[in-house]
Amino acid sequence: MNELLGRVFSFETKVFPNESALYNQLASHGQSPKALMISCADSRIVPEHIMQAAPGDLFVCRNAGNIVPPHATQNGGVTSTVEYAVMVLGVRDIIVCGHSDCGAMKALSTNADLAKMPNVAAWLRHSHAAQMVCRENYPDDLSDAEKLRNMALENVVAQLAHLRTHPSVASGIARGEIALHGWYVDIHAGQILGLDGETGHFSPLREGQPMPIALPHGRRLTGESTIAQAAE
Repeated sequence: MNELLGRVFSFETKVFPNESALYNQLASHGQSPKALMISCADSRIVPEHIMQAAPGDLFVCRNAGNIVPPHATQNGGVTSTVEYAVMVLGVRDIIVCGHSDCGAMKALSTNADLAKMPNVAAWLRHSHAAQMVCRENYPDDLSDAEKLRNMALENVVAQLAHLRTHPSVASGIARGEIALHGWYVDIHAGQILGLDGETGHFSPLREGQPMPIALPHGRRLTGESTIAQAAE
């Protein structure tokens, strides 16, 4: 803790003076982050560091397993964060970011006994769809590492599906104002994989190449085609 406190003092004396103009602008004019990133609370995954983001660039929500509960009437931190990011801050891109060696996904892939952690068990129920996909559709003879990787990847897919149940997100997608991204960080390799919504596969993000996007920006109002046909 003393080491961390030392960094706080360093921020006050060294970092802030060099970036005071940026902080003053943000304090005076508010924030306009470019994206919302929902990532794991794992200390090894730091969204701002991965994206080399400056203050004000990124709106971040972190929790165990980078989970997005399906929309419900009860309030929740993730739900409130998503709603605020979309309706107040006007973010146009939402990223769900999983990672390698995730403890939450490891509990699911190994069917760990979570009886002594009832809150964790209840939280991870939001990933049971990914767990069933892995259990019923992948070979049984995979290594533990392969099972864990598959679980983390399928969990990103499941949480993106949950995200679309949130009214503010669904409406933004319909207007073509919101794009969804599914990412996976390989800690050992220092590599970021992105979900391609058309192929359903994850592939590396590469400079100079098209970025894989789970759901790109595009107006999606299914009734418009019906109206057009009726007018003909």
